[in-house]
Amino acid sequence: MKTFLVTGGAGFIGSNFINYLHKNYEDYIINLDKLSYGSNLNNIEISSDKYKFIRKSIGDDITEIIDNTDYIINFAAESHVDRSIANPQSFVSENINGVLNLLECIRKSKNDPVLINIGTDEEYGDIVNGSFIEQDMLKPSSPYSASKAASSLLALSYFRTYGIKTMVTRTSNNFGKYQFPEKLIPKTIIRNLLNLDIPLYGSGKNIRDWIYTEDNVRAILTVLFKGKYGEIYNISSNHELENIDIVEKIFDLMGKKGNLKYVSDRPGHDVRYSIRSDKLKSLGWKPEYGFPDALKLTVEWYINNEKWWRPLIGNNTLSEEPWKLKWD
Repeated sequence: MKTFLVTGGAGFIGSNFINYLHKNYEDYIINLDKLSYGSNLNNIEISSDKYKFIRKSIGDDITEIIDNTDYIINFAAESHVDRSIANPQSFVSENINGVLNLLECIRKSKNDPVLINIGTDEEYGDIVNGSFIEQDMLKPSSPYSASKAASSLLALSYFRTYGIKTMVTRTSNNFGKYQFPEKLIPKTIIRNLLNLDIPLYGSGKNIRDWIYTEDNVRAILTVLFKGKYGEIYNISSNHELENIDIVEKIFDLMGKKGNLKYVSDRPGHDVRYSIRSDKLKSLGWKPEYGFPDALKLTVEWYINNEKWWRPLIGNNTLSEEPWKLKWD
């Protein structure tokens, strides 16, 4: 039996990773999370002696925990572009300094674990035509994506310099259950349920590539068990849609057309994200969920789980223009 250390495991993707791992593998899982605003232990669907939660940050000294760990999947991050525009310092602290500390803890450890540092397609910046591959230049547009690019490069440098077994994934926009309500898909569903206006930045024509979280989880595990140390792997499903199309599809699934409200565009808003995942697919992975079915599952989950999201929607979480707010 192996031991997984999942950092940021109470967040959206991290908790989905833990739940999937528990259902499909017999390994021991340590969930390490500092429990910031986007973390929620109610996301975890586990009651088992093979699971342990530790309230710590990747900025803490966790060397002793790593001494007994085989695999580390680092989801811990500040992850909302709008918040990074309003408060970039916290993103540097968590996404750069935190990852540096994590790498140093691994370097000091008596163990030799494998680390996957979870990145984002936003590290490449936007692209009008074509799609990015792993060798393309990074050109991040926001403090968030710049901090994630820095963390990816740090992780890869520790492979080259110190021989630490690191790999990096860069994934397109995730969606699914347990996503924090400030993100586009859950915000649209929840605001529509509450009969609130549905805000759209600018013209609503910005394009994102969407992947269902469980497909991303399976991709990460594929990289972990079949990937090559020191390498980058893009993860995408090639479901590219304009933001306005996403919102309209949600209206159709809900049988309720909300009132669209176009709001001022956020600074530096990327026009289109697109990455190719041929390298990952060569390892045997492919998405299992079609976008329409996955979106239907997601909409139904939020409709049926008001008890989960209702406590989370205060403190400007559903704000129409969050990049203008002052976040702590």
